Amino acid sequence: MDAQTTELVRKYAITMVSQSRYEHSLRVAETAEKLCHLHGLDPQRGYFAGIAHDICKEMKGELMISLATLDGKPVGKLEQDKPGLLHGRAAASVLKNDFSVEDEDILEAVRLHTFGEPGMGDLAKVLYVADKIEPGRSHVTEEYLERVFAMGLDEAMRFVLKENIDFLRERGKKIAPASLKLLSFLEG
Repeated sequence: MDAQTTELVRKYAITMVSQSRYEHSLRVAETAEKLCHLHGLDPQRGYFAGIAHDICKEMKGELMISLATLDGKPVGKLEQDKPGLLHGRAAASVLKNDFSVEDEDILEAVRLHTFGEPGMGDLAKVLYVADKIEPGRSHVTEEYLERVFAMGLDEAMRFVLKENIDFLRERGKKIAPASLKLLSFLEG
C-alpha cells in the first residue's frame, strides 16, 4: 500500500472515530506491522489494514448496514440486531469505493476482522490477531505479547479466537456463527 493512500485513510480515520478509537487503530496498525515482520508478510499492508479496520466503527447503524451490503453478502440476524458488528464489512466497502483500494488481501482483512472465516488469508489472520492483542487491551501484558509473538500464525489465530469466544461466553453474549465455524475449522 502506498504512503499517500495510507495517509489519506489515516486522516479519514481521525475525522470518523473518537480519539480513543483512533489510538486503538494506531496500536492495531503497529501490532499488525510487527506480526507481518514475524510471519514474512508486507508490514506496510499490515499497518494499513490496522489503521483502516475501524473507520466505520462509530457510524450510525443504518449507514453501516447500507455500506456493508455493497459487498453483496447477506446481513445475518445477529448483525441486524447489532449493526455495529458490520463495521468491518462497511470499512472494506469504504476503502474500495472511496479510496480505490484494490488489494483483495487488505479488503478481506478489514472485512473479516470482526468474526473471521474459514480459509481466510494470512493478512486477515494478522489483523484479527492484532486487533485482539494490541497493547491497550486490559489483559495484554509484555509476557502475553511475547507468548503470542512466539506462536505460528495459525496457532496465534486459534489462541486469540478461542480466548475471545470464552470471553463472550463468560459474559453471556451471543457468539457469531462465523466465529464458531472458524474455530471448528482451525481445530480441524
